[in-house]
Amino acid sequence: MAYNADEDHDLMLSGIQHFQFCKRQWALIHIEQQWEENVRTVEGQHLHHKADQPFVREKRGDKLIVRAMPVKSSELQITGVCDVVEFVRDEDGVEIHGAEGKYVAYPVEYKRGKPKLHDADLLQLTAQAMCLEEMLLCEVRTGFLFYNEIKHRVEVPLTAEMKHQVKTIVLEMQDYYKHRHTPKVKTGSFCHSCSLHSICLPELMNKRTVKSYIEGTITG
Repeated sequence: MAYNADEDHDLMLSGIQHFQFCKRQWALIHIEQQWEENVRTVEGQHLHHKADQPFVREKRGDKLIVRAMPVKSSELQITGVCDVVEFVRDEDGVEIHGAEGKYVAYPVEYKRGKPKLHDADLLQLTAQAMCLEEMLLCEVRTGFLFYNEIKHRVEVPLTAEMKHQVKTIVLEMQDYYKHRHTPKVKTGSFCHSCSLHSICLPELMNKRTVKSYIEGTITG
């Protein structure tokens, strides 16, 4: 699974969720380019595979469904793929290449589990909307999160406050990336279910850096 940014150093939009879950996990994946599989990541990939059918358009009445749509924001310097973007015909919308009429865009993100107590999913969806706004020169006010565990789609209002929060988060991500800095974080029980547990080595967080541990292992 590739997490490389492009030549302009755009960051992966999907990294916002990693960053909100654990800044150290995000840095290990997106700066140090490390990745390990666990049950959660495999299940998540399987779910996304069902949604991600590149460049497939499906017409359902007044709705145009586009799967695995690449998106990008030059302002935020992020790039990624929307699982699904639904374009609903609306005279107050914008024109879409290859389609008659005007449409309003609704990003739809598929998740493996159920709604979370934190806002990582909401912020990732908001970032997708901001990319669509820049690309289509429109305003995206609503998106949807589909949770596989409950088989239910949740409507999400994409507010100005959420969009401002995304900008703040991305600026922090860009700063870490620019300085190639992998931060230390407060550890917890959640570390045991992290796919990077054996790479992160949270037990050593307050004792020595992962780099020094690996160097010591090699030289020892």
